[in-house]
Amino acid sequence: MSLSLTDVRAAAAQLEGKVEKTPCRLSRTLSEITGAEIYLKFENLQYTASFKDRGSLVKLLSLPEDERRNGVIAMSAGNHAQGVAFHASQLGVPATIVMPEGTPNIKIRQTELLGATVVVKGETVDESADVARQLGKTGGLTFIHPFDDVHVIAGQGTVGLEILEAVPDLECLVVPVGGGGLISGIAIAAKELSPNIEIVGVETEVYPSVYNAVAGDNRPIGGQTIADGIAVKKPGGLTVPIIRDMVSDIITVPESEIENAINMLIAIEKTVVEGAGAVGLAAVLANRDRFTGRKVGLVLSGGNIDTRMLASILMRGLIREGRIARIRLEIPDRPGTLAEISGIIGKAGGNILEVQHQRMFIDVPAKLAELEFIIECRDDDHVARVIEQLRGADFAVMRYSN
Repeated sequence: MSLSLTDVRAAAAQLEGKVEKTPCRLSRTLSEITGAEIYLKFENLQYTASFKDRGSLVKLLSLPEDERRNGVIAMSAGNHAQGVAFHASQLGVPATIVMPEGTPNIKIRQTELLGATVVVKGETVDESADVARQLGKTGGLTFIHPFDDVHVIAGQGTVGLEILEAVPDLECLVVPVGGGGLISGIAIAAKELSPNIEIVGVETEVYPSVYNAVAGDNRPIGGQTIADGIAVKKPGGLTVPIIRDMVSDIITVPESEIENAINMLIAIEKTVVEGAGAVGLAAVLANRDRFTGRKVGLVLSGGNIDTRMLASILMRGLIREGRIARIRLEIPDRPGTLAEISGIIGKAGGNILEVQHQRMFIDVPAKLAELEFIIECRDDDHVARVIEQLRGADFAVMRYSN
């Protein structure tokens, strides 16, 4: 079955009043930083905090009455699970979600609170998918694929409709890519509405599965990533041909760039995105020459990020910026030295967050001790000035790498 703008418009009519028409806004600050005219599509503002609300509902609405009555089953470690769970509950459709072992407890709990029965089984997403299909056959449940389904693709394509309604003269759309459902739907809609628009997909370097499929390459796939929403080993049979035909480029970005993009979106736009939702900005930041001077739309595909992970990313960002630094000093072991050093740091404008004083388990002479400080500063240059003041007072200082 082929898909067209007509199918995406029909999906939009089904979704009217049932999912958020999320904002698409110009970011003046990001535009200044990147040299492009940046528009952000805030899909992290959906009820379940992801674009998956769209495709899940369109698929559920397509089911005949007997399939709705019997119930549905899906496999997901996060956003698809919550989209299916919520909209199935709203429609009175029993839903079972199979989630991989190791899925964070908060995601399991959220899915249950949205009305689904959760089965935790399978070491990987692929194993969980096999479990879901088997349970579906046994229980007569309809399997809802997270991306390789025409109704799901049409539903996700409504993101593209809304973007071009807001910014009709957009020149380029940068879209996260996992299995390919979102970028396929957006490309179908956008290319019919604006044939000259460029569609660019973005993957994490750790999971370049669509890049491999389109480019005929064999880059390694697998590993730890903060962009778990697009950590897909095998893209869709329906989506890859659409991507080959309509998407001009697949860019891969490293984990450090994704972290930086998450930090920037919080600091500048005051919006929380998950790793997958930040890869579009990461790609623009890492490839500025490619996008300079163009009107570029970025899809912030979701905001479901574990709070502990978010806290870690924010702290790591402060360290990279030099706003938090770790320094070590060897000092004479005599009364008043710690107070003297604290006074120098404070006078130089540094704020002491932590201090560790070690006499016993170190390889220094017995009359010396070791101090380790974690200090808050304005930036790297400020850290250097604090260290200069300490050295000027004849203290030997070493800064740990940031």
